[in-house]
Amino acid sequence: MRILCLGDVVGEPGRRLLETHLPELRREYAVDFVVVNGENAAHGHGITERIASDWFQNLGVDVITTGNHAFDVKDIGTYFAKEPRLLRPVNYPPGTPGLGHVKLHTPGGEEVLVMCLMGRVHMPTCDDPFRAADSVLMKERADVVIVDMHAEATSEAQAMGWYLDGRVSAVVGSHTHVPTLDAKLLPGGTAYVTDIGMTGPYESVIGMKKEASLARFLSVQRAKFEVADGDLQLHTVLIETQGKKAISIERILRKL
Repeated sequence: MRILCLGDVVGEPGRRLLETHLPELRREYAVDFVVVNGENAAHGHGITERIASDWFQNLGVDVITTGNHAFDVKDIGTYFAKEPRLLRPVNYPPGTPGLGHVKLHTPGGEEVLVMCLMGRVHMPTCDDPFRAADSVLMKERADVVIVDMHAEATSEAQAMGWYLDGRVSAVVGSHTHVPTLDAKLLPGGTAYVTDIGMTGPYESVIGMKKEASLARFLSVQRAKFEVADGDLQLHTVLIETQGKKAISIERILRKL
């Protein structure tokens, strides 16, 4: 089975990249399942029902994961509550709208479980992601299990990879918007990467116009963040599984 996982899609430039390249990637690599992190899709913060619906209906995205910006768009909680394929982190507090994991079937009949977790180091307050992962895996079984680990600290993402090695098919990192060079297979058969990297403008500071970020670092001014639009790159990893174990993980880059 072939699974395509994309990190944070940032603003309109990221959406443009996705619309341009995802259909051809699906064909070129004979992709069976697509997971996209969409928490920055709407102007760099959050996601709207219109964007998510378009990805599901027109681009063939199977599951959209999020993270700390999941609920930035007003009233999006209503859509989380009714659309199980749009995930917020499992380890958000009880009573949060929506689900943190979902199990779907591919056209070939395989069961795929996708789980969204959020780290706690330098992140908003949330429950323990390690115990949250255990809780899901105690209740759910599937042919393939994909985990989006939305974490600021590389150490926490790596720890989750080792913690789940052999129990899930893949642990793929998101959130930092910076692609890492450590895509690999762990000894237990779990594909791992600390951060897939964003799909969006790389002539920027993590997707935002660099001038605003520099102003914030160099003075007390709280300059408004705006999505940049230079050096557009789509970053993704292609994971191939045999049974529940991963047998390969490959980085793919596309540009506009």
